[in-house]
Amino acid sequence: MRLLGLDPGLRFTGWGVIEIEGNRLRHIAHGRVAPDQAAPLSERLRLLHDGLLAIVDLYRPDEAAVEETFLNKNAGSSLKLGHARGVVMLVPALRGVPVAEYAAKDVKKSLVGSGAADKAQVKLMVAHLLPGCAVDSEDAADALAVAICHGHASQVSRAWAGARVTAGAMR
Repeated sequence: MRLLGLDPGLRFTGWGVIEIEGNRLRHIAHGRVAPDQAAPLSERLRLLHDGLLAIVDLYRPDEAAVEETFLNKNAGSSLKLGHARGVVMLVPALRGVPVAEYAAKDVKKSLVGSGAADKAQVKLMVAHLLPGCAVDSEDAADALAVAICHGHASQVSRAWAGARVTAGAMR
Protein backbone atom coordinates (compact mmCIF):
# COMPACT_ATOMS: atom_id res chain seq x y z
CA MET A 1 0.00 0.00 0.00
CA ARG A 2 1.36 3.42 -0.94
CA LEU A 3 0.80 6.20 1.60
CA LEU A 4 1.22 9.96 1.33
CA GLY A 5 1.90 11.87 4.53
CA LEU A 6 1.32 15.63 4.62
CA ASP A 7 2.41 18.27 7.12
CA PRO A 8 0.40 21.39 6.22
CA GLY A 9 1.87 24.85 6.23
CA LEU A 10 1.48 27.99 4.20
CA ARG A 11 5.21 28.68 4.14
CA PHE A 12 6.30 25.06 3.72
CA THR A 13 4.10 21.98 3.34
CA GLY A 14 6.05 18.80 3.92
CA TRP A 15 5.19 15.63 2.05
CA GLY A 16 6.43 12.07 2.18
CA VAL A 17 5.55 8.91 0.30
CA ILE A 18 6.14 5.44 1.72
CA GLU A 19 5.05 1.93 0.87
CA ILE A 20 3.99 -0.52 3.51
CA GLU A 21 3.87 -4.25 2.95
CA GLY A 22 3.15 -6.34 6.01
CA ASN A 23 5.39 -4.87 8.68
CA ARG A 24 7.94 -3.57 6.14
CA LEU A 25 8.21 0.14 5.39
CA ARG A 26 9.91 1.51 2.29
CA HIS A 27 10.75 5.13 1.56
CA ILE A 28 9.67 6.30 -1.89
CA ALA A 29 10.17 10.08 -1.86
CA HIS A 30 9.82 13.20 0.24
CA GLY A 31 10.13 16.96 0.01
CA ARG A 32 8.25 20.15 0.60
CA VAL A 33 6.12 22.55 -1.37
CA ALA A 34 7.19 26.15 -0.78
CA PRO A 35 4.89 28.75 -2.35
CA ASP A 36 6.31 32.22 -3.00
CA GLN A 37 5.93 34.12 0.28
CA ALA A 38 5.72 37.45 -1.54
CA ALA A 39 2.64 36.33 -3.50
CA PRO A 40 -0.90 37.16 -2.36
CA LEU A 41 -2.61 34.50 -0.22
CA SER A 42 -4.83 33.31 -3.08
CA GLU A 43 -1.79 32.76 -5.32
CA ARG A 44 0.12 30.94 -2.55
CA LEU A 45 -2.86 28.61 -2.07
CA ARG A 46 -3.00 27.97 -5.83
CA LEU A 47 0.74 27.21 -5.90
CA LEU A 48 0.29 24.83 -2.95
CA HIS A 49 -2.61 23.14 -4.75
CA ASP A 50 -0.69 22.77 -8.00
CA GLY A 51 2.44 21.45 -6.27
CA LEU A 52 0.54 18.85 -4.26
CA LEU A 53 -1.56 17.81 -7.25
CA ALA A 54 1.65 17.09 -9.18
CA ILE A 55 2.90 14.95 -6.27
CA VAL A 56 -0.37 13.00 -6.02
CA ASP A 57 -0.42 12.46 -9.79
CA LEU A 58 3.23 11.35 -9.87
CA TYR A 59 3.23 8.97 -6.88
CA ARG A 60 -0.42 7.80 -6.98
CA PRO A 61 -0.93 7.05 -3.27
CA ASP A 62 -3.63 4.63 -2.13
CA GLU A 63 -4.30 6.71 0.99
CA ALA A 64 -3.18 10.02 2.46
CA ALA A 65 -2.76 11.25 6.02
CA VAL A 66 -2.61 14.83 7.24
CA GLU A 67 -1.33 16.17 10.52
CA GLU A 68 -3.97 18.15 12.39
CA THR A 69 -3.03 21.72 13.16
CA PHE A 70 -2.96 23.30 16.58
CA LEU A 71 -4.36 26.73 17.34
CA ASN A 72 -1.80 29.51 17.41
CA LYS A 73 -2.10 32.42 19.79
CA ASN A 74 -2.42 34.63 16.72
CA ALA A 75 -5.91 34.09 15.27
CA GLY A 76 -4.83 35.44 11.85
CA SER A 77 -2.02 32.89 11.62
CA SER A 78 -4.37 30.07 12.60
CA LEU A 79 -6.87 31.15 9.95
CA LYS A 80 -4.20 31.27 7.22
CA LEU A 81 -2.89 27.86 8.28
CA GLY A 82 -6.46 26.59 8.10
CA HIS A 83 -6.65 27.72 4.48
CA ALA A 84 -3.48 25.78 3.69
CA ARG A 85 -4.77 22.74 5.55
CA GLY A 86 -7.97 22.86 3.52
CA VAL A 87 -5.97 22.75 0.29
CA VAL A 88 -3.79 19.93 1.64
CA MET A 89 -6.86 17.84 2.45
CA LEU A 90 -8.68 18.73 -0.76
CA VAL A 91 -5.97 17.76 -3.25
CA PRO A 92 -5.86 13.99 -2.51
CA ALA A 93 -9.66 13.94 -2.18
CA LEU A 94 -9.96 15.43 -5.68
CA ARG A 95 -8.12 12.37 -6.98
CA GLY A 96 -10.27 9.94 -4.99
CA VAL A 97 -7.60 9.26 -2.37
CA PRO A 98 -9.02 8.73 1.16
CA VAL A 99 -7.59 11.20 3.68
CA ALA A 100 -7.07 10.47 7.39
CA GLU A 101 -6.13 12.96 10.09
CA TYR A 102 -3.84 12.56 13.09
CA ALA A 103 -3.03 14.87 15.99
CA ALA A 104 0.66 15.75 16.27
CA LYS A 105 0.88 14.10 19.71
CA ASP A 106 -0.55 10.86 18.29
CA VAL A 107 2.00 10.88 15.46
CA LYS A 108 4.85 11.42 17.93
CA LYS A 109 3.53 8.72 20.25
CA SER A 110 3.22 6.26 17.35
CA LEU A 111 6.83 6.78 16.30
CA VAL A 112 8.74 7.68 19.43
CA GLY A 113 6.50 6.37 22.21
CA SER A 114 5.87 9.81 23.68
CA GLY A 115 3.42 12.47 22.56
CA ALA A 116 5.83 15.07 23.91
CA ALA A 117 8.75 14.05 21.67
CA ASP A 118 10.63 16.89 19.98
CA LYS A 119 11.23 17.30 16.25
CA ALA A 120 14.78 15.95 16.49
CA GLN A 121 13.52 12.70 18.04
CA VAL A 122 10.86 12.34 15.34
CA LYS A 123 13.42 12.96 12.58
CA LEU A 124 15.80 10.40 14.12
CA MET A 125 13.05 7.76 14.34
CA VAL A 126 11.98 8.41 10.74
CA ALA A 127 15.58 7.84 9.64
CA HIS A 128 15.69 4.64 11.72
CA LEU A 129 12.41 3.27 10.32
CA LEU A 130 13.26 4.24 6.73
CA PRO A 131 16.92 3.23 6.30
CA GLY A 132 18.73 5.14 3.57
CA CYS A 133 16.26 8.01 3.72
CA ALA A 134 18.18 11.26 4.11
CA VAL A 135 15.49 13.61 5.41
CA ASP A 136 16.66 17.15 4.77
CA SER A 137 13.88 19.19 6.38
CA GLU A 138 11.69 19.03 9.47
CA ASP A 139 8.62 19.49 7.27
CA ALA A 140 9.42 16.38 5.22
CA ALA A 141 10.36 14.41 8.36
CA ASP A 142 7.02 15.32 9.93
CA ALA A 143 5.17 14.31 6.75
CA LEU A 144 6.96 10.94 6.64
CA ALA A 145 6.12 10.49 10.33
CA VAL A 146 2.43 11.09 9.56
CA ALA A 147 2.60 8.49 6.77
CA ILE A 148 4.26 5.95 9.09
CA CYS A 149 1.68 6.65 11.82
CA HIS A 150 -1.11 6.10 9.31
CA GLY A 151 0.51 2.88 8.14
CA HIS A 152 0.61 1.58 11.69
CA ALA A 153 -2.97 2.66 12.38
CA SER A 154 -4.20 1.09 9.13
CA GLN A 155 -2.55 -2.23 10.00
CA VAL A 156 -4.19 -2.22 13.43
CA SER A 157 -7.59 -1.38 11.89
CA ARG A 158 -7.28 -4.21 9.37
CA ALA A 159 -6.18 -6.63 12.10
CA TRP A 160 -9.16 -5.68 14.27
CA ALA A 161 -11.54 -5.95 11.32
CA GLY A 162 -10.19 -9.44 10.60
CA ALA A 163 -10.52 -10.39 14.26
CA ARG A 164 -14.15 -9.24 14.33
CA VAL A 165 -14.94 -11.24 11.19
CA THR A 166 -13.22 -14.31 12.58
CA ALA A 167 -14.92 -13.93 15.96
CA GLY A 168 -18.29 -13.46 14.28
CA ALA A 169 -17.76 -16.56 12.14
CA MET A 170 -17.11 -18.67 15.24
CA ARG A 171 -20.59 -18.10 16.64
